[in-house]
Amino acid sequence: MTLAAEIDHNGTSPEKLLAPVLSTFWDQPESWTLETYRRHEGYEGLRKALAMDPDDLIAYVKDSGLRGRGGAGFPTGMKWQFIPQGDGKPHYLVVNADESEPGTCKDIPLLFANPHSLIEGIVIACYAIRSSHAFIYLRGEVVPVLRRLHEAVREAYEAGYLGTNILGSGLDLELTVHAGAGAYICGEETALLDSLEGRRGQPRLRPPFPAVAGLYACPTVVNNVESIASVPAILNKGKDWFKSMGSEKSPGFTLYSLSGHVASPGQYEAPLGITLRQLLDMSGGMRPGHRLKFWTPGGSSTPMLTDEHLDVPLDYEGVGAAGSMLGTKALQCFDETTCVVRAVTRWTEFYAHESCGKCTPCREGTYWLVQLMRDLEAGRGEMSDLDKLNDIADNINGKSFCALGDGAAAPIFSSLKYFREEYEQHITGKGCPFDPAKSTAWADDKTAHAHRGVNA
Repeated sequence: MTLAAEIDHNGTSPEKLLAPVLSTFWDQPESWTLETYRRHEGYEGLRKALAMDPDDLIAYVKDSGLRGRGGAGFPTGMKWQFIPQGDGKPHYLVVNADESEPGTCKDIPLLFANPHSLIEGIVIACYAIRSSHAFIYLRGEVVPVLRRLHEAVREAYEAGYLGTNILGSGLDLELTVHAGAGAYICGEETALLDSLEGRRGQPRLRPPFPAVAGLYACPTVVNNVESIASVPAILNKGKDWFKSMGSEKSPGFTLYSLSGHVASPGQYEAPLGITLRQLLDMSGGMRPGHRLKFWTPGGSSTPMLTDEHLDVPLDYEGVGAAGSMLGTKALQCFDETTCVVRAVTRWTEFYAHESCGKCTPCREGTYWLVQLMRDLEAGRGEMSDLDKLNDIADNINGKSFCALGDGAAAPIFSSLKYFREEYEQHITGKGCPFDPAKSTAWADDKTAHAHRGVNA
């Protein structure tokens, strides 16, 4: 990743804003190997963790303030604390690596470049919750990552970081890597558990929660890849070091995925609370000659924001106060050539396709949202359709079995809030006022080829 050397608008060097921990050696040769990981203090955090009492370890992670990096931001240590002890049941740790949210691309690069950070974090977490079997549920389409993860697990077994009596501590741990079959719904933790058990991936009714009856009806912790991979550094360098970054309620470092119409897309690891303006300053800004129109702070399921939100702190509280959610920190940036109606239509089609169909509001609601959005995009809509669109989204939001319904409603609500006039232009003008050849967002094959000067 090439960083701009200029001084940002606050007078701080861009490099000072970054906090490379998980990504510190991604660009080194064979960064994914055990040898490279150990050269960078790999598995030192595990040694310190194994010297602690499991309950003290849970309290330590809780005191660090680490919050889940999968979207909701729930405190990681508190999640571990919910696991009942002395119940006579097996305990399980399940790592959610089913990264399928449109715009989200942090866990897969992390696993590809530095898988041992996750494996070390898994061993630490399993020691804390008294688990002897952990699972990684990986998005099945990323075969190169699957192969690299299998190799990293093999190295860890061979070196004694997995298996029996790990580092002489008496801890036994088996780690299973499971490849999913490409269902977005399996990113929801209970649907993931059903899929792991060999059933169709559909959300479960809660309670009981996974901490009480999760995988195989036993106490289970489900954590995101980045959440678990962040734990070794906290143990190795200390919770005070971790809390020195970020904000009071959202401490630490995290990966921001910058994509879309930007000059330098990629992963930017920085303290929580950095702003999109600062990230754009250090990455070269929007593509030359264009300006920011709208963006998502955490993937397509989070309400979109506009250029007036450039200085919103990118932490859980700051983005929440702005009317959106930090989510997975997938910063999709769109310039003025992008048709909002077209973008929201594509997202809505995705959610309708990925709905598991278990609950009526989501199954029926997303279908009808797609019909309305397609008519509006094509110029076949009426003014009354805008209220109907809002009404259907309201009947999905908060009334679905899981958060997929909320994710489908979010782009509808936020786009109508900020760009209602653009919807109206599609109706009064009987079509889209934007030239798709000038935008690179979701151009179809014919348009994309024509844009590149190739005969379609």
